[in-house]
Amino acid sequence: MRLSILGRLAAPLTFFVIVASVSVAWSTPDKWRWEWQQTNFEKHSVDFKEIMSGGPPKDGIPAVDDPTFVSVDAIEDMAATEPVIGVVINGKARAYPLSILIWHEIVNDELAGVPITVTFCPLCNAAVVFDRRLDGQVLDFGTTGKLRNSDLVMYDRQTESWWQQFLGEAIVGDLLGKRLTMMPARLESFAHFKARAPEGEVLVPNNENYRRYGANPYQGYDTSPQPFLYRGSMPRDIGALDRVVSLGKKGAWSWTLLRQKGTIETADGIVMKWEAGQNSALDSWNIADGRDVGNVTVQRSVDGKMEDVVYGVDFAFAYHAFYPDSPIHVE
Repeated sequence: MRLSILGRLAAPLTFFVIVASVSVAWSTPDKWRWEWQQTNFEKHSVDFKEIMSGGPPKDGIPAVDDPTFVSVDAIEDMAATEPVIGVVINGKARAYPLSILIWHEIVNDELAGVPITVTFCPLCNAAVVFDRRLDGQVLDFGTTGKLRNSDLVMYDRQTESWWQQFLGEAIVGDLLGKRLTMMPARLESFAHFKARAPEGEVLVPNNENYRRYGANPYQGYDTSPQPFLYRGSMPRDIGALDRVVSLGKKGAWSWTLLRQKGTIETADGIVMKWEAGQNSALDSWNIADGRDVGNVTVQRSVDGKMEDVVYGVDFAFAYHAFYPDSPIHVE
């Protein structure tokens, strides 16, 4: 994992410079081909100089490919306020704790007959769930060990094309320009998930000794002064690592603003609501001790019923990097 290499952000500035310099030096396909023999580097939509090594090699952060689940009632060692990615499809519900995803970043799964990939990029706080069906085939994903705009670059094992996690878009390889369908999901507390899905299941480690599950190797990251290995422009009027509720090109809303108002409704009828009771996964060494950043639901009325929509709870710098022309509302 990345920031443990940096002593969980305790390293001196010179070390950051050394890491960044090494990463830039490796930003060329000629340096990557030995590890990526199937990737078609002739097809790319981004400048290779934008892609940097985050430290680990290909699959150095291992995806979970054979996930194990237990019922919510069987969970005894998770705090009610711990963050999970909650997914409900066709009445079937599963929770993917960030205490596991922070170490794996990707879970390839199938829920209610739908193949999905659940992803979390700690450096951007980006939790995104994808339908992994594309043009008649089912893809499964791993980690490249690369970053672009500090965001996870994934790859599919079928073609070894590289995908931007924040957008769900292939940026290098034979599947260039293809986009995965994002699925509605909530970044919520375990208590919230359990209340809305009492028959749901929860991801547990296949080997509880494989990593220090429950620990946050990015201690203090979301209150650090700058993002890790990010060289782009910063958003205005908001801190780089302040959280925003994002709706793609439509814009993003400051977490602080939503917290103050409690409810925000957009012009096109999307309703965002905040309430207390969820830990930050990127604050304290023990995730269960992280400060309370609260829960948010994002819904709209469909035939008189409120339904979840796709949204993000991202760091402001990341949203600005991928949607530079879209507004971030702070008041």
